Amino acid sequence: MKRSSYLTWDQLKVGGLILVALIVLGISILKLGQSGNLFGKRYHLVALVGNVSGLRIGGPVTVAGQLAGSIDDIRFLPLDQDTTKNLKIILQVNQTLQAQVRGDSRAKIKTMGLLGDKVLDISVGTPRFTPLNEGDTIQLAPAVDYEAVVSQASDVITQVAGVTRQLARVTDQINRGEGTLGQLLTNRTLYDQLNATLLRTSALMARLENPRGTVGLLLNDPTLYVSLNRAVASADSIITAMNRSNGTFARLLRDDSLYVRMLGAVSKADSLVSIMSAGNGTMQRLFTDQELYNQLVKIVTELNNVLVDVRRDPRRYTKEMIRVKLF
Repeated sequence: MKRSSYLTWDQLKVGGLILVALIVLGISILKLGQSGNLFGKRYHLVALVGNVSGLRIGGPVTVAGQLAGSIDDIRFLPLDQDTTKNLKIILQVNQTLQAQVRGDSRAKIKTMGLLGDKVLDISVGTPRFTPLNEGDTIQLAPAVDYEAVVSQASDVITQVAGVTRQLARVTDQINRGEGTLGQLLTNRTLYDQLNATLLRTSALMARLENPRGTVGLLLNDPTLYVSLNRAVASADSIITAMNRSNGTFARLLRDDSLYVRMLGAVSKADSLVSIMSAGNGTMQRLFTDQELYNQLVKIVTELNNVLVDVRRDPRRYTKEMIRVKLF
């Protein structure tokens, strides 16, 4: 049977639907390419790292947080003493952003969110440095090691848990009445004693507030204050008079004649002592001659013995002194 050369309405609807789907698909691809700059011209940069920290081939590359390319390849480098450059990352960056990526730009491995995918972010450079070209190496900035942070946080949580257990034990001991705090919280006797002490203190304060007592008079009677005020005023008047008059106190405060005379007397005394110490006279020998000192001690001792003997038997020394003459 010969087919009809005319298109039916159903065929037109199917063809139109397919055409619309193709147009939508094309627009979507175009938009996605524009948003990811998939169709733009790119150039390659190199970054040397010790650990990619979860980066993968095809992962995003951003410039100042904006999507700007992708990771083209990750290669191992030959073994070297420098363990900070074990891997070579080749990344693609949009040619339109080449003026933003300069010699002082730094690449940093970041996380999209707290536990999201890894992304290589490049900071914007400054006009003092030239833009990086095809195949240039970009320096890597130190990144936060989240594993180390989690490890430290785990240690801190462990310590907090230990402190919490210790606090629970202390609280349990307090609730059982152990220790000073436990006795303060659970012992009724201590409360009664404290209450009695407060009552006695209140009674003592009431007695002290008695207006006829000493403390009450000190608190309520201004006589002592007035007397002290008068005494201070009198003392101030006396001091003022001493400063203004020409008496002994005023001259002691203002006149240096007495000081000069005393200084001269002290100087003369010092000179006299120096002469007595340096000369060869009696005074110097009194200071330095041990034999003279011994003789003086001997004489004083003998004289003391004579005086003692005179007191015991005075007639022994006076019998020849008294003579009676008879006519």
